[in-house]
Amino acid sequence: MNQLIKITTVPIQYELKINNARFERRNAQAELEISRNKGGLSIKSRPVKLNLDSSAARSSVSPTPTQSVSQAAQKGIEAAYSATAQLAQEGQLLLKADIGEDVIGQIMQQRTAAPTGEFQMGFTPSAPVDINYQAPDLTINYEMDKLNFDLKILNGNYEFIPGDIEMSITQQPDVLIEYVGGPIYVPPSADPNYVDVRA
Repeated sequence: MNQLIKITTVPIQYELKINNARFERRNAQAELEISRNKGGLSIKSRPVKLNLDSSAARSSVSPTPTQSVSQAAQKGIEAAYSATAQLAQEGQLLLKADIGEDVIGQIMQQRTAAPTGEFQMGFTPSAPVDINYQAPDLTINYEMDKLNFDLKILNGNYEFIPGDIEMSITQQPDVLIEYVGGPIYVPPSADPNYVDVRA
């Protein structure tokens, strides 16, 4: 008797993808910042300066009210001293006078006598002008531009990536049942190749 059924078993098929563990280091990043400080040219000039102080010269020609009062007071004191000395001298002459001597005439003659002695010639104004001179000054300051470089380096980062296993099924398991026999006739006598075994 021939086999009528063929049973075939299809096994499961799968693929394994293994990723090994790895230790990665990310490169550091560098940043460069550039800033600029502008320079410039500065020039400072001071012209010649001439200071003229004519206050003393003007006071010698036309004194101020305060100076006029001070000069008049000084002259008054000198005149008082001179008059006191003259009166004392005349008093001494009167005390020592002899009878019949013309003392009053001598006194009057002294008072009306022409002045004698050295006379000093003066100029107006009598005080000079004070002159002060300052030389000119020129200062030139030049400053070049400045470039500032700021370099920033970041430390690298280390990262550990664990390993993993990936499984993918490429074929599902299956059981195949196949009928390999001929056709079955009901009743069996309908088979054209039927042979009656009872005969």
